[in-house]
Amino acid sequence: MWEYEHSVETTVTPEAIWRLWSDVENWGTWNAEIEKIEIDGPFGKGARITMTPPGDDPVELRVTEVVEGELFVDEARFGDLLLRTLHRIDPVGRDRVRVVYRMEITGAGADEAGPQIGPGITADWPDTMAALIELARR
Repeated sequence: MWEYEHSVETTVTPEAIWRLWSDVENWGTWNAEIEKIEIDGPFGKGARITMTPPGDDPVELRVTEVVEGELFVDEARFGDLLLRTLHRIDPVGRDRVRVVYRMEITGAGADEAGPQIGPGITADWPDTMAALIELARR
C-alpha cells in the first residue's frame, strides 16, 4: 500500500467547504488540475464522476462514502490498483477546522506503482486546498 495525506487548518466554516465539494461541476474553479468534469446525477454515494485533467485522458471516479458536511470518499480503479481518496473536515477547536485529503493506493503492485504514480497525483494538493479554502472564505 502507498499512502499520502495533506491537511490545512482554517477558520472557514465546514458548510462553506462542503458547498464547494458537493458542487462537482464547478470543481475546476478551485482545482487547476481539472480541464473538464461531469457527474452522473446528484452528489452522493454511488455517483460517478468523470474528471479530465489538462491534456490527459478522462478518469472515472466513484463516490463510495458520503457523510454530509464531514467527508466524502472517491475511488478510481486502474487495472488491479485501487486509488482511494478521502476528503474530510475535522473540528480542531473553537471556530477552526482541519481539511484533510488522504490517498491510499492498494492492490496488486501497489507497493511498486504507488511511489511511481502517487506523488504525481497528489503534488498539487497543497495548491488545490489553498484555492479551495480561499474560495470558501469569500
